[in-house]
Amino acid sequence: MRPGALTVGAVHGAGLLLGLAGVGSTLWYGVDEPGNALAFGTLMVLGEFARWGAAPDEREPAPLAAAGALAYALLGASAGTATTHGVLQIVAVVVAAGLAGIVPHLARGRGPGLGHLARRVLTVGFAALCFQPLYNSGTVVEHLGQGPPYALFLVLLLVLTALCDAVLAALVLRARTGFPYGPLLRDELRTLLGIGSAVCATGTVMALGVAAAGLWALPVLAVPLLLTQVSFRRYASVRTVNRQTIASLARATEIAGCTPPGHAHRVAALSTAVGRELGLPGAELTVLEHAALMHDIGQLSLVDPVAGGATALLPAEEQRRIALLGGEVVRRTGVPEAVAVVVERQADPYREQPTAARIVRAVNAYDDLAGGEGAGAALDALERLRLGTARDYHPDVVECLARVLARGGAAGVTSVASG
Repeated sequence: MRPGALTVGAVHGAGLLLGLAGVGSTLWYGVDEPGNALAFGTLMVLGEFARWGAAPDEREPAPLAAAGALAYALLGASAGTATTHGVLQIVAVVVAAGLAGIVPHLARGRGPGLGHLARRVLTVGFAALCFQPLYNSGTVVEHLGQGPPYALFLVLLLVLTALCDAVLAALVLRARTGFPYGPLLRDELRTLLGIGSAVCATGTVMALGVAAAGLWALPVLAVPLLLTQVSFRRYASVRTVNRQTIASLARATEIAGCTPPGHAHRVAALSTAVGRELGLPGAELTVLEHAALMHDIGQLSLVDPVAGGATALLPAEEQRRIALLGGEVVRRTGVPEAVAVVVERQADPYREQPTAARIVRAVNAYDDLAGGEGAGAALDALERLRLGTARDYHPDVVECLARVLARGGAAGVTSVASG
């Protein structure tokens, strides 16, 4: 068994064992304060239902469920009365609500993977284990009281929980894809500044609100995060439409017979994988993907088509001319300027190129030279790229491309998206 499979199996196994322990303990000893358990469980189920329309690569498709689970883990009192539920009951409620909320999605064939629920159980269990024993022993109230220091303690605890979740998520992605751990962890940490911070803030406010006003505070405090989720989904829909438009423009070169079928998408997938290998952040990866999809669009302006669409075999001056034509076309489509810059600079000497242009040039040349003719052609293409590292292809990019191809090409990109 591969080490990556062992890592993923260990995470899933740990989540399963903790979940079974929580459910078993709750069934044996019964449910403490069933009203609280039912209210927070219902909120988590509704949060899972609200994942309708989530994109496959969305980092937190059910933020309301995540916030509700964290709030229940940090619930020390309800309407001024101390709670008595423990860590294992919190885990049991998270498991039951997660399964209940996931079933409708599984019925449609679009349910989340095991990793989603396993991570939720582990992170919520971590938060509950850090908070509940301290609160139930009276240590938190004795030293912090019920004022601002207590609220700050909850915020810090949730931040620590979010950091642990990011570390765990990056570890699983590293195991599945083989990409470097550092860039994957940076990507996960960046999400904490977006929807992650909203989840942590809402979880804190819910715990404090229920402690002061009781369960009636839950629906009121859930509304802002729900509205944020709706707005994010609309933004994601617009982003998806933009990407589909760019993909359609990329196919124009294939429809016109300028490039082989699938060339643009192969270059985009491999370029994205190489960009992750090099540690590019999410925003730069998006620019890279769009530029890779449209890198050959300048061929539409040529009177005489390039034989086989293989621009890598052309003289440097002709490659430069086609790249400049492509940059001009991209600007007229309304695509962001950063994408046009990458397209028009893909034929420059690599010492003068931005990183994204270096990647597009090397990957495009590889696909042109390999031509989909088997392992022998792929090895020959890589060797020609290595021979061209004096001027045309950056050595680091070529070696990253070789590592990506050794792991199975761009197959890992889909795994990253679905993780």
